[in-house]
Amino acid sequence: MIKVGHAVFVIEELVPEGLWERVEPLLPARAPRRSRYAGRLPVDDRVALAGIVFVLKTGISWRELPREVFGCSGVTCWRRLRDWTEAGVFDAVHKLLLDQLRALDQLDLDVAVVDGSHVRALKGGKRRAPRPSIGLGRVPSIT
Repeated sequence: MIKVGHAVFVIEELVPEGLWERVEPLLPARAPRRSRYAGRLPVDDRVALAGIVFVLKTGISWRELPREVFGCSGVTCWRRLRDWTEAGVFDAVHKLLLDQLRALDQLDLDVAVVDGSHVRALKGGKRRAPRPSIGLGRVPSIT
């Protein structure tokens, strides 16, 4: 169990044990800490994931993440989100969960939802309409 002040309940609610058991093996290994000038201890991965889920669930900005509840800053959570996304963690979690739903015969693809944040929205068709010229041309004489 993670001991971060009174945030244990919040973290377990946002990242239940069953989900954490599936996600943890997919996370990339951390680089070993330097022995000299090691810096701060890194935030626990489950705490960072709970912070990420909280921000995405509530829609608050990363700066508004309550440090006193999670024990880390929103910037830390954002960096983990960036690093894990680049490492393909969330694609792997998505595939894992879909595979488990298929195995339990609980995946119904008759209804699908497309989220605009995952699908590129094109700004226009393949061919654009011709634009009228606004360049210099002959102007009839006023006189």
